[in-house]
Amino acid sequence: MQARMTSPVMIIPEALRALYALGAAAKKTAVPAGTIGLIHLRASQINGCSVCVDMHTRELIKVGETDERLFTVAAWRDAPYFTEAERAALALTEAITRLSDSPDGVADEIWNEAARHYDEGSLAVLVLNIALINFWNRVNVATKQVAGEWVKSREAQEWMEKQAGATLGEKKI
Repeated sequence: MQARMTSPVMIIPEALRALYALGAAAKKTAVPAGTIGLIHLRASQINGCSVCVDMHTRELIKVGETDERLFTVAAWRDAPYFTEAERAALALTEAITRLSDSPDGVADEIWNEAARHYDEGSLAVLVLNIALINFWNRVNVATKQVAGEWVKSREAQEWMEKQAGATLGEKKI
């Protein structure tokens, strides 16, 4: 496998810095880091982004996510391993990722269930994280980035270590 081109965010470093800054801002919340990781993984599965599926699975493993949850996140509705709040976040992720599947974009029922578990600030974090992972998915899929390539880089290892340290230090997983 070969990428069509170098990732556009690597070609335009200002874009990469802006995306990292948005990602960092969108993680400063009471939403558990594990929930954020699961929504990143689920959106990436839907979009067929092998880079992000690979990266977020590795990240979730590093911070102690269970095999059962990782194995079943694609079938979360039928798996007993997820809390009601996580289910609401995963439903919201699927609705936002698949906007064209519903005439209302995000159905009121899905939004209201998410709002039952998350306050406005946390909903903002969820929406921004879902939008951001969909951005990354679209860039990676369009340019055919290769799973496992980025994760081998020094930058990726440093980033994942920083993510794992921050997550464990905050005890959000």
